[in-house]
Amino acid sequence: MSMEFVCVSEAPPRKMFVEELKSVSMKMHTREQARDGEKQPKQPEERSVSKWDPTIDGYLKFLVDSMVVFDTLEKIIQHAFYPSYDEFRNTGLERCANLAKDLKWFKEEGHAIPEPSSPGLNYAKYLKELSESDEQAFICHFYNIYFAHSAGGRMIGKKVAEKLLNKKELEFYKWDGNLSQLLQNVRDKLNKVTEGWTEEEKKRCLAETEKTFKMSGEVLRLILSRS
Repeated sequence: MSMEFVCVSEAPPRKMFVEELKSVSMKMHTREQARDGEKQPKQPEERSVSKWDPTIDGYLKFLVDSMVVFDTLEKIIQHAFYPSYDEFRNTGLERCANLAKDLKWFKEEGHAIPEPSSPGLNYAKYLKELSESDEQAFICHFYNIYFAHSAGGRMIGKKVAEKLLNKKELEFYKWDGNLSQLLQNVRDKLNKVTEGWTEEEKKRCLAETEKTFKMSGEVLRLILSRS
């Protein structure tokens, strides 16, 4: 009597949605910015940061406009138009208080603090409107803004500090607690929130990635401005 054994292969583990967000995000980088980047550099900020020629005035504009964007994000999360936003309160990634300390330091050093400019104001306005009209698209911006700052943003901060600030590390690039753990906590929350989304909702979230890079890039470009 012969016996046949049928091997049943297990289905590969399902990719968590944050991994999909990261994958799409990495492709939006240029090869100079990231190994998995697919874009050709067209704007100055899309080149390797080692090739940048930043200015103090430009950096201050960037910090001020970043403050506007992060302040808007934090207020959106606190007011929670959609219940899912509640998950992202007090994650430890918030940047407003740190930016306020940095701008105070620059002022004490004798630098004039500029008024917010169009890139930051336009992005903040867009985020506020989007947060109430499209939950999934807003989550894309939330993910990309915070995670980009914790990765490439830190590298930019270090390089700019070397060129302009005698290597002073700004509070903008410091976190209370273990950053890796803070990020993992947010990844877990993102996966929890997106677990119940339909495929169409997930696609809409991923499709917003290009917009996040365009608007964040306009703020980032301020670092290289000359007036």
